Amino acid sequence: MIDLHTHTFASDGCMGAAELVRRAEQAGYRAIGITDHADAANLEDLVSAVVRFARETQPYLKIRVVAGVELTHVPPGQIAGLVRRARQLGARLVVMHGETLCEPVPRGTNRAGIEAGVDILAHPGLISEEEVRLAVECGVHLEISARFNHGLGNGRLVALAREAGAALVIDSDAHSPGDIMTPDWREKVAYGSGLTPDELDRINKSMVSLVEKLVPSTFLA
Repeated sequence: MIDLHTHTFASDGCMGAAELVRRAEQAGYRAIGITDHADAANLEDLVSAVVRFARETQPYLKIRVVAGVELTHVPPGQIAGLVRRARQLGARLVVMHGETLCEPVPRGTNRAGIEAGVDILAHPGLISEEEVRLAVECGVHLEISARFNHGLGNGRLVALAREAGAALVIDSDAHSPGDIMTPDWREKVAYGSGLTPDELDRINKSMVSLVEKLVPSTFLA
């Protein structure tokens, strides 16, 4: 139970960071990424706040908190610079709000996010075969989304990722308490997207490795 895409009321969620983390911990999560929506207007304030929260709160928690950000509806030409800036500010995890089918995300966002080396391309919609192969080359994880209409492209994504050998993650994109995944719901999202039990097991192990890369246990000491 690892979830690397969630929101607080620092953007459009309805929980504070402490409540979100507590509810995730109670649900059995091992790690959680806090990734509120950001663009050029709020990146500095948002990343500084979540980094401070993670640093000050982690010693009191069993769940591992990953301080991150989700770049959202950013013009493609601006993405690379904001990714660099987010990392300079201390974000351990950079998520790109991909070309979901249910929002007017600028065309070219998927490619720009992959080329910029984001950690996760969220809900990439009708991502192309070429973009999936590029994600493999750039080490970018592609997201199977458990959130409402964002998951409309999950089946296509799984099929293309399987063929190309792309790394996948399963995230809730949680905005409210009811969005926090249970193990049963997470499995339903996975199998409903076309994954096999063996593929789900590999994703679980890959997500553990990703968290260790983003926030090594030695970093927490």
